[in-house]
Amino acid sequence: MKAMVTGGAGFIGSHVVDALLAQGISVVVVDDLSTGVREQVPSLATFYRIPLLDPKLEQVIALEQPDAVIHQAAQVSVEASLRDPLFDASNNILGTIRLLEYCRKHGVAKMVYASSCAVYGNPGTDPIAEEHPVQPLSAYGASKAAPELYLRLYHELYGMQYTVLRYANVYGPRQRSGGEGAVVPAFIARLLTNRPPIVHGDGLQRRDFVFVKDVAQANVAALSVASSSVMNIGSNSSVSILEVLRLLQAEIGRDVLPVRGPSRPGDIRQSRLASARAFEILKWKPRYDLQEGLRETVAFYRKAMERQF
Repeated sequence: MKAMVTGGAGFIGSHVVDALLAQGISVVVVDDLSTGVREQVPSLATFYRIPLLDPKLEQVIALEQPDAVIHQAAQVSVEASLRDPLFDASNNILGTIRLLEYCRKHGVAKMVYASSCAVYGNPGTDPIAEEHPVQPLSAYGASKAAPELYLRLYHELYGMQYTVLRYANVYGPRQRSGGEGAVVPAFIARLLTNRPPIVHGDGLQRRDFVFVKDVAQANVAALSVASSSVMNIGSNSSVSILEVLRLLQAEIGRDVLPVRGPSRPGDIRQSRLASARAFEILKWKPRYDLQEGLRETVAFYRKAMERQF
């Protein structure tokens, strides 16, 4: 089997590539390196540096003939989406439509699409099941929701199979500040350099944090099952931002007091995903609890900082 991973040099995408290669799957990576890192792509993967909106992407798909595409490439910052919704939509909506068209024309059998809990907005239930209304609070949430409709359309019109994975707040090694769940690397960077972490709002916002290696395994599982399905990928638990900070302070051994920042537009107050559908269909469950995941994440950033000096 051959899988193409868009955004495969990025945070989540590079972990997906690692998980695919570990299963003996041939991997093609497409990434423009705007946020991805070339060194995060293993030598066993074939790499193309191409933006999602570049027509040359069709040539790559025609040449490589992947059986499936795992679509991770996206603009992932809520704040950036509110500043520039046109840029956000061109990447997340138009980029996905172009990709779907190329896949249709060249016989790609399936797409696994990285969606987001941001599509739900402020939830009316706890936990949030997949049937919850889609009512995003940000342009980012809207631009992640729209491709789900196109995936269903391409399935009904052309028979293309798909699986939508709505991620909770993903964290772990290789994450950059600025995207969903990026409070973790932001806190770690400040604590390791003995600077006060910045807590936006009161810090009591609750999030469902899921470790990136668990998310990667969900993507691998979705290649062969869960066709035409939408499912949540989360830990089925939630924790406050202040509690995440407390855990990181204990792990790093620095009790640096935070400073308060303003609440951010589009910030959801509480989010916890019900992942029973993924448990049942994908036979997937997260292996890492939050403390284990944070420990591995801190170790990664410690080593990265040591290499700088």
